[in-house]
Amino acid sequence: MKSFTWVGGRPSVNFTATLGKRLQDPFERIPGPAELARWFREAGLSDELLDVTPRTHKQAVELREALYRLFTRTAVDQVDVDLVNRWSTRPLAGPSLTRDLALARPRTDVNGLLTLLARDAVELVTGPLRDRIHTCSAEDCSLLFVDESRAGRRRWCSMNTCGARAKMSHYRDGLRSSVNSGRG
Repeated sequence: MKSFTWVGGRPSVNFTATLGKRLQDPFERIPGPAELARWFREAGLSDELLDVTPRTHKQAVELREALYRLFTRTAVDQVDVDLVNRWSTRPLAGPSLTRDLALARPRTDVNGLLTLLARDAVELVTGPLRDRIHTCSAEDCSLLFVDESRAGRRRWCSMNTCGARAKMSHYRDGLRSSVNSGRG
């Protein structure tokens, strides 16, 4: 069972990470309906495993790929825009309050969750963070993330993985240089 990655900063961006190593040796983290149901639950979008049909799984993958192209601004065409708009404009029950003023999430199905992902993406690409959607700078990573740092110079999807590896590689390269130049 492949684990999911949660470094994107937004649900719609995290959803694009369900295709791993996209630019290197791609692998599918949601190869079937059961894995998509698990992703929704682990993403915190559903409290239970939803019933995902093969048809809705296929639609989810199509939406994911359209979102990726919109976020990276690569090969964006009207078909992608129309697909995202079809999902984002679907009717969907909103959140409500409980008696003790807690948030009550409405029960929804897979189509409703795809609508939430599309709406999140629309808000992201039309909002103040639209130019802060980046691809990880690590050579062996292609995950997207939203850079919410103050300076806006974040380079890696995660400092704990890609950033740490890059810094360690830079450090080792420096050690090799100093040894080779006789300073070591």
